[in-house]
Amino acid sequence: MKIALFGRLTAKTSPGVLSDFVRFLLEREIDFSVFRPYRDEWAAHADFKHLAAVAPKTFEHRNEVAGVDYLYCMGGDGTILEAARFVRETPVLLVGVNMGRLGFLTSVPQEELVERTIDLQAGAWKEDPRTVLTVHANKGELFGQSPLGINEVSLHKMYGNEMIIIHTYVNGEFMNSYWADGLIIATPTGSTAYNLACGGPIIAPQSETLVITPIAPHSLTVRPVVLPDFSVITLAVESRARKSMIAIDNQSYIVENDIEIAVTKTDFQIKLVRFGARGYFSTLRNRLNWGVDTRN
Repeated sequence: MKIALFGRLTAKTSPGVLSDFVRFLLEREIDFSVFRPYRDEWAAHADFKHLAAVAPKTFEHRNEVAGVDYLYCMGGDGTILEAARFVRETPVLLVGVNMGRLGFLTSVPQEELVERTIDLQAGAWKEDPRTVLTVHANKGELFGQSPLGINEVSLHKMYGNEMIIIHTYVNGEFMNSYWADGLIIATPTGSTAYNLACGGPIIAPQSETLVITPIAPHSLTVRPVVLPDFSVITLAVESRARKSMIAIDNQSYIVENDIEIAVTKTDFQIKLVRFGARGYFSTLRNRLNWGVDTRN
C-alpha cells in the first residue's frame, strides 16, 4: 500500500496522534510521502519538528502522486476541497481525517488514524463517489487550471447596499431572473454547506441532482429548485456596481457584468473512502445534533 499525506496543521492537530501515526507507518514499512508545504509546517513547529526529520519523501505536483493508492487529507472539510482539486481525475482515493471542526467530509477522527489504516490494508472500507462541478465563461478562463468544486458554485453581490439580478437558463431554456443577494448551485455533497444555511434542502450524496438556491431573494415565492445533474445551468448577472463575485467552494473571483458562465458537472467523480457502519445519516445526526435535547 502506498499513501500520501496532504493537509495543514490546525489548532486541533494532536502532536501525540500524529507522532503515533508516523511511527506506525515506519514500523509497518508503509510507503508514504508528505505534501511539501505540509512537511514544511512540521519542520517550522516545535511540536512536529521531529516528524519532518523522519519523513524525507515529499511531493508537490499531481503527477508525483501517480501510483499512490490513498491521499490522506489531514485537516477539515476545506482540506478535502483542496485535495479534490489537486487529484482531479486521477484514480487516487481520498481519506478525510478530521483535524478541524464540523467534518462532514472528513470521516476519520484523528484518534482513529492507525485503526482505520489497518482497515484500509484489510479492505474493510467502501468507496463513496462525489459529483464535481466546473465553470465555463464566455470571456477567458476563471480559476486558472482548477475551476472545480465538490460543494457549490455561487454568485454574490459585491456591496451590501444593492441586489443583483441573475438571469438563469437551464439547458438553454429561460428559467428565472433572480433578484437577490446571490445564487447557489450546489451538489448533493454541498447541500449541507452554504445551501443548507440559505434554506436549501439536504440531498443524499448519490441522488444525481443539483439544487439552485437563491440567497435572500426579493420575492418570497422564489424557492430552491432541484434539477438532474446532467443539466447545463447558464448565468448572466446585472449589477449597478457592474461587478459581482463568483465562488467555487473556497475559491473566489471578481467578474464584470458582461460575463456569462455555464455550470456543469465534470465527467469524473472524486472518490472518498468510508469505513464501517458510520454512514451518511449517522454523520447528519451527529453533526447537526438531530434528536439532541438542549433545553437543560
